[in-house]
Amino acid sequence: MRIVVTGSAGLIGAALVRSLRADGHDIVRLVRHTPTAADEAEWDPRRGYVAPDALTGCEAVVHLAGAGVGDHRWSPAYKREIRDSRVLGTAAIATAVAEMERPPAVLVCGSAIGYYGDTGQRAVDESAPPGHGFLPSVCVEWEAAAAPAREAGVRTVFARTGLVVAAEGGAWGKLFPVFRAGIGGRLGNGRQYWSYISMHDEIAALRHLIVTPELSGPVNLTAPEPLTNREVTAAMGRVLRRPTLCAVPAPAMRLVLGEFAGDVLGSQRVLPARLLESGFVFRHPGIDESIRAALAGGR
Repeated sequence: MRIVVTGSAGLIGAALVRSLRADGHDIVRLVRHTPTAADEAEWDPRRGYVAPDALTGCEAVVHLAGAGVGDHRWSPAYKREIRDSRVLGTAAIATAVAEMERPPAVLVCGSAIGYYGDTGQRAVDESAPPGHGFLPSVCVEWEAAAAPAREAGVRTVFARTGLVVAAEGGAWGKLFPVFRAGIGGRLGNGRQYWSYISMHDEIAALRHLIVTPELSGPVNLTAPEPLTNREVTAAMGRVLRRPTLCAVPAPAMRLVLGEFAGDVLGSQRVLPARLLESGFVFRHPGIDESIRAALAGGR
């Protein structure tokens, strides 16, 4: 299968490309520079430009590009970057797909469980409405930007991803060194829910979305049983065999992270209802095995 991927330099995108190539798929990586490799094609999300032949003959497009939410403090300029990188990029890809004489069978767009906002102790699935605040508003615009592809009849799926348990990057990648050093602990009161997914299951789920024709619209990519931050902290200590006594108080997090601290301290109890209904089987449904898989390189 010929598959076009954006965001291939990111944590999830790079792992997806490796997985697909290992099974013999032909991958085209859209990049925001002059192509330097045979598998690259140029695009410019801000200008809405996609190289004319980049999508030719592809059977699927997986769009994962976007500025990292936790990479920088949320200044007004960086909040614009977070929003524009997602909304403009999705609009560019969706428009290019819609204008093709022979469009791909499916467009899988990255999204996030940030769509639901702070759900507290309440469990939510894909039927829940968007929450309130910056990240929910970004997710709403992000998904809406794919309208051209949907209206052209292309099956469009929104992969609402949770916290990916990976040692090499992302939010969890920042936790591992802290816990290994024995200075990890709960964040705030620790009662907030974290909806996580192992890297292996994240990639397997994305591939499941590509090949499962009955799936369209939002699909939550999270493990079946979200846990509280306190429970996740205990699991990290258990697997790494380190103490977890260094709790980080909420005021300190707000001082360091600014507005983003509200989302870190917020609770998201998100269930993968549609993924399970479609027959997807998790290899790492629990937190201990997800952490061990991350330490073993994502297997």
